[in-house]
Amino acid sequence: MQNTHQSSEDFLGHPRGLYVLFLTEMWERFSYYGMRALLILYLTKHFMFGDKEAGLLYGSYAALVYAMPVIGGLIADRYLGFSRSTLLGAWLLVAGHFGMAFEGPPANYVGDELVRNSLYEQIFYLSLAFIVVGVGLLKPSISNLVGQLYLQSDPRRDSGFTIFYMGINLGAFSATLLCAYLGETYGWRYGFGLAGVGMLVGLFTFSRGSKHLAGVGGLPAKFEQSKEEIPLASRQFWPVYLGLAFSVLVVWQLVQYSKDLGILLIVLGFGILVWFCWFSLKRCTKIERDRMIALLVLISFSVFFWALFEQAGSSITLFTDRNVEMGETFTAGMFQSFNPLFIIFLAPLFAWSWTKLARMNMEPSAPLKFGLAIFQVGFGFAILVYGSSFAGPDGKVAVIWLALMYLFHTTGELCLSPVGLAMVTRLSVSQVSGMMMGVWFLSSSFAAYIGGVIAGAMAIERNNSSVLIGRESLSVYMDVFTQLGVFAMLLGFGLMLISPFIKRLMHQ
Repeated sequence: MQNTHQSSEDFLGHPRGLYVLFLTEMWERFSYYGMRALLILYLTKHFMFGDKEAGLLYGSYAALVYAMPVIGGLIADRYLGFSRSTLLGAWLLVAGHFGMAFEGPPANYVGDELVRNSLYEQIFYLSLAFIVVGVGLLKPSISNLVGQLYLQSDPRRDSGFTIFYMGINLGAFSATLLCAYLGETYGWRYGFGLAGVGMLVGLFTFSRGSKHLAGVGGLPAKFEQSKEEIPLASRQFWPVYLGLAFSVLVVWQLVQYSKDLGILLIVLGFGILVWFCWFSLKRCTKIERDRMIALLVLISFSVFFWALFEQAGSSITLFTDRNVEMGETFTAGMFQSFNPLFIIFLAPLFAWSWTKLARMNMEPSAPLKFGLAIFQVGFGFAILVYGSSFAGPDGKVAVIWLALMYLFHTTGELCLSPVGLAMVTRLSVSQVSGMMMGVWFLSSSFAAYIGGVIAGAMAIERNNSSVLIGRESLSVYMDVFTQLGVFAMLLGFGLMLISPFIKRLMHQ
């Protein structure tokens, strides 16, 4: 399989394949974030899960979404290649998103007993499983395809990735507005259905445009001796397909048993920690050991950031629905669009600023950026708590305070997210760099699960079939948001204080 390529068929200064991948990723993110904008509301309003149960279910789903690319990347590397993995992942995503549109009758109370339609509930869980496995195949593969369009020394490489990532945020911004509005205004099936249509457009775009990829992303090297094109339905791929089918079944069950998933993540995390200690002590030089320790410390701190950042899709959306003055046009899920909107405008400014500071030898170190990120996510919660003091008698908070919270969460993300992957590649020992990249993704998975637990801590009591809102719900949210804000700001400030020590461990 080719690792690098440079196409002669350029368009606007970049390979034509880049724009195919840009549009494919834009529509994939459209479908993902469109569904995400509705998920917690769908759980609490349609299936009438309690906030604690819904938060944990949302966190379990997000944890599996972050963990699955570790396996999906391995399948693409060794068996299917990046192009076929992207195509297969897209098909699974189409099935999952359209499956979400089969909402069935809403849950209701019969006397004091809550009754849900078990058939449609299982269709819902199975649809989530298809989405998790589909993301796991597509997400790592399509990013690798972008990289393979350029030679390693090609100066256009970074700008190519910038264009590609712009597609992510355009898809996320438009989806959180359109899918959330349709789903909450006209019916859940329309919001989820639109997400499915978006993924179908992405699948069509990739299928029709793959000819512009100029041969990159083909089968792994062990298949290269074959002179004939090996069809996707070939028998030699059947074991892979059976494995993927089994993965869907496993995820289908895991997403329903959230507590078991939490235990699994804890056991996995403990195992990784034991391996890390053994490898660092037995197989590393002093400099390598120092770098691995620095990497582990920063990965651990990143878990806290992402656990709080992930509240956007769960507790913050429920807070918006119940305690933000939204007006008559906007719905709660639509306000998740603040994050991609701010990224679109601020990402170029941050990129320019880091470059400018680096030329002046004043760019903050990676540990300092991590500390700034955690402090800002805490400050965002503090801003929201302050704004709640101006809430009206109905417990509604002005939307400007929610926007400011999203602003600081986004600037925190821009301090940490671009640094993370580069940090893993720089600090990892070469023989375990792939393993450490997997640890980085699994830390995000663990953070998403913790985020679900945190969201569950803000459970608002139900009075029969209705949720208590107004001053009662505002008090619950503000108590927890205050604790999160204070904790994150102290943690971020502490990390900034010890950042010079961590930087010395990095030996850079």
